[in-house]
Amino acid sequence: MNWDTFFVPYQQTVKELKIKLRGLRAQYEMDGEDSPIEFVTGRVKSKASIEEKIIRRHLKEERLALDLQDIAGLRIMTKYVEDIYQVVDILRQRTDFKILEERDYVTNAKPSGYRSYHIVIEYPVQMYNGEKTILAEIQVRTMAMNFWATVEHDLRYKHGEELSDDIAQRLTGLSEMTFALDQELSEIRSLE
Repeated sequence: MNWDTFFVPYQQTVKELKIKLRGLRAQYEMDGEDSPIEFVTGRVKSKASIEEKIIRRHLKEERLALDLQDIAGLRIMTKYVEDIYQVVDILRQRTDFKILEERDYVTNAKPSGYRSYHIVIEYPVQMYNGEKTILAEIQVRTMAMNFWATVEHDLRYKHGEELSDDIAQRLTGLSEMTFALDQELSEIRSLE
């Protein structure tokens, strides 16, 4: 497989979507309104990460574009939990991509304590030889949820995916404290 060629439409997808989603924040600011979007990041999964998933999940290279939904990934960070759902509503109204799947890990946290709202989309990217439809994943989460997920991922990576029961329980407890912080901040905001 020619990886350089493979990555081109994914790189373009991430670039375009970052510009579009960051543009939403700018529109709120121009109108003098609080934006539910604090910031947007994006990345294309690395070749090493894809190769690891091919082995771990027994994937076929020719089906990667269908079997891996997060080769192109974007994260939208919010300040407050309720902003997550406002952003999701905004994304549902867009006509420049099609939503295929939604997973609400905010209300229904994973057993590890992970919280985020995931949306898998089909995005039509324009290439010189025509349109190519790319699967991409958009994750919407608070900055506190992102902090926890970043640290938890780092610890899992350093421990080779296998954490001791004690560390896993402590991380889950920290997730609950982080979510309690998010809820407290939302309550304070509602008092303004």
